[in-house]
Amino acid sequence: MGDPTADDNPAGEDPSIRRAATDALGNWNGSIVVVDPNTGRILSMVNQKLALSSGFTPCSTFKPVVALAGLKEGIITPSTKLYGGGRTRVNLTDALAESNNFYFRKLGEMLGFQRLTEYAHEFGLGEKAGLDIPGESAGRYPSAPPKQGGVGFLAYCGTDMEVTALQMASVVSAIANGGTVYAMQYPRTPEELEAFRPVVRNRLTGLAEYIPQIREGLSAAVLYGTARSAYDPDLSVFGKTGTCSENGARLGWFVSYAGEIQPQYVVVVLLRGGRTMIGPHAAEIAGRLYHELAQKDHPTQANRAFSSTLSSK
Repeated sequence: MGDPTADDNPAGEDPSIRRAATDALGNWNGSIVVVDPNTGRILSMVNQKLALSSGFTPCSTFKPVVALAGLKEGIITPSTKLYGGGRTRVNLTDALAESNNFYFRKLGEMLGFQRLTEYAHEFGLGEKAGLDIPGESAGRYPSAPPKQGGVGFLAYCGTDMEVTALQMASVVSAIANGGTVYAMQYPRTPEELEAFRPVVRNRLTGLAEYIPQIREGLSAAVLYGTARSAYDPDLSVFGKTGTCSENGARLGWFVSYAGEIQPQYVVVVLLRGGRTMIGPHAAEIAGRLYHELAQKDHPTQANRAFSSTLSSK
């Protein structure tokens, strides 16, 4: 507990989004990053130091990338059932919804380290997501499978990986917009905002056709899975939770976006601390933020489009 905004400089951020994000996070030890997935502009970043300068285990938020790799390589289809623990076999949608570790451990082993690595690098993992953002860490992607658990552990909980909240915002933005990896940009002055232009880092042309298939799982996570605390009957939220331990601390992640047609917001919540820092709690915080964003009449065209999209559902 404390003030996560204490060392922040909010210059250049959308003030309404900033206010909604700080209200949603409250005094919890964590960070919220809000990005426009169609341009890569950072709209708000609460607890900037935590979001930029430290790399953390992604936990289960790496699973959507693993799922896309499996689909593209023809190892699975959405209806393929893999071992899900006990006497169960589950398909991709339910595996994402319930964050089934058995399913993704097996899928990772079937992919192998080299193929999984190629797809992780396609999303920019292991390198800086931002464009000339001071203090940003590049995180780390392992050069070999984890010694304990191998590629299966890497696939289901990101073992030996380090990612920042901003990197995860970049990954989810590419899923939200249909396959374009934008450089994350943080315009801080009116002049920088006026000069802002999107910068494309990569186009995931080979993966675009498979993105709708994992969206089903991201939607199911919110409707009935591990992220159901983010559910709002008036919103279409897609997301993935992550919970794991690292260096004696608990990590709780929720990576997400809202809106089925040209989503306007990606929201990443990262919590770090004691046992209450879990993915479902991060999802709850994101749900509060989305609810506030939907209620506000933002002055920008992007936000008006978002409100219009929501009101048409």
